[in-house]
Amino acid sequence: MSLTTIRRAAEAEWVRRIAFVVFDGFQILDLTGPFEVFQQANWPTGAYDVRVIAATAGPVRSATGLTILATDGVADIDPTTIDTVVVAGGIGVEQAITDTALLTWIRAAAASARRIASVCSGAFLLAAAGLLDGCRVTTHWSRARQLSEAYPQVRVDPEPIFIKDGRVWTSAGVTAGMDLALALVEHDIGRDIAHGVARQLVLFLRRPGDQSQFSVAMRTPPPSSDPISATVSAIHARPGDRHSLADLARHAGLSPRHLQRRFTAELGASPAAYVERVHVEAAQRALTESDDPLDTVARRCGFGTAETMRRTFHRTLGVAPSDYRDRFRSTIDYAQEH
Repeated sequence: MSLTTIRRAAEAEWVRRIAFVVFDGFQILDLTGPFEVFQQANWPTGAYDVRVIAATAGPVRSATGLTILATDGVADIDPTTIDTVVVAGGIGVEQAITDTALLTWIRAAAASARRIASVCSGAFLLAAAGLLDGCRVTTHWSRARQLSEAYPQVRVDPEPIFIKDGRVWTSAGVTAGMDLALALVEHDIGRDIAHGVARQLVLFLRRPGDQSQFSVAMRTPPPSSDPISATVSAIHARPGDRHSLADLARHAGLSPRHLQRRFTAELGASPAAYVERVHVEAAQRALTESDDPLDTVARRCGFGTAETMRRTFHRTLGVAPSDYRDRFRSTIDYAQEH
């Protein structure tokens, strides 16, 4: 299909108005990343009218200090003309959710829009507007627990890069907004255009893995009692050990059954699950910081064999250990090899 034919087909249907909602303290890449995806798709197709909207038109300061110009304020644009609402996230979202005019406009736009979407903590704005009730959504893994606790009627899944639940699309942090935008472009005007945009921007059309591969910090609350704190300290002191339940119970001074119950209640994960995550994180560090063979990494990090480590990586991170090493090893090493 020629570019002229694609453009005419898009114009024959209609031009979709994409409204990016920003606020003081928004995350700059939450806007510029997906914005660029839509504009790249626009050049051959003319399918989109992309607007940047804030409480009032004019300069909006991002969390990094970079300032962009909002083309419209909420009083300047008819919310019923919006096809897709995309809400950015950022540290300013805590203040933005108190902006009655902004929330009112988002609700009005969502009432007639074909779909609504958020990038990163932009999900907090959609939730504050009452638009995520009953939906399965995602956000940046570091904000997932906060979102779930603040809006218990929202089903938060911290793992996926993005989620589509009906007409609600939500994405994880920062660059995941580009993954989301690519999926929206593919949904609108086809895989060929989306693939072309991905190639132009040097992106995955389908990024492998989920958010677990980007988080090294443990995503569990701190222990609230001394026995469980001692157990956690013992695990982290020797991350490559097997740490059987009996061994951990001796550290805690509890029976294995009592430890299992208290550990799970305080940390939200069983001792075995916690130990496995520590093994995975130790292997993540070893894979990116050394050239040791996979068998060596597996033995040193508590897996025993490379095959066991491979299966665990696939189950918990969605990638193979070798792929993880290639993707996240030192950029200096990568540059020297290429």
